[in-house]
Amino acid sequence: MQIIKYSFEIHGDERGQLVALEEFKDVPFDIKRVYYMYDTVEGVTRGYHAHRALEQILICVHGSCKIRLNDGSETQIVVLDKPNEGLYISNAVWREMFDFSSDAVLMVLASELYDESDYIRNYEQFLKYVKGE
Repeated sequence: MQIIKYSFEIHGDERGQLVALEEFKDVPFDIKRVYYMYDTVEGVTRGYHAHRALEQILICVHGSCKIRLNDGSETQIVVLDKPNEGLYISNAVWREMFDFSSDAVLMVLASELYDESDYIRNYEQFLKYVKGE
C-alpha cells in the first residue's frame, strides 16, 4: 500500500501562519465536500469503512490523531499531528481514525458529495470488494 502524505506550503510571519489549499494544485481532485470532527471522546475509534469511488485528504488542523489504513492485504498506521500535512486516502481503502488528542480537529476534504451507496461499512464485504468478488 502506498501512503501519500502531503506537506502544504506555509505562508506566515510574526503575525501567524496560514495554509491555503487549492483543487488540483495542493489537492489532487475537485473538492466537493469538507467536514471536520472535534470533541472526539477519549478511546473512540471513528471510520470503520471504505469507499467505492470517493478520495479524501485528512488534515489534523489541531492536535493529533492516528489513521489505520488497510487495502485488503496490508495495514499501516499514520500519525497526523501537523496542521500543514495531509494524508491522501484513495478509494477501496479501509480507514479507522483513533487515538485523538483531547484538542484534535480532523478536517476531511472529499472528492464527492455524501452518497451512502459509496460506503462499504462491513469489513468482510470490503475484502470481497477489493478481491473483485
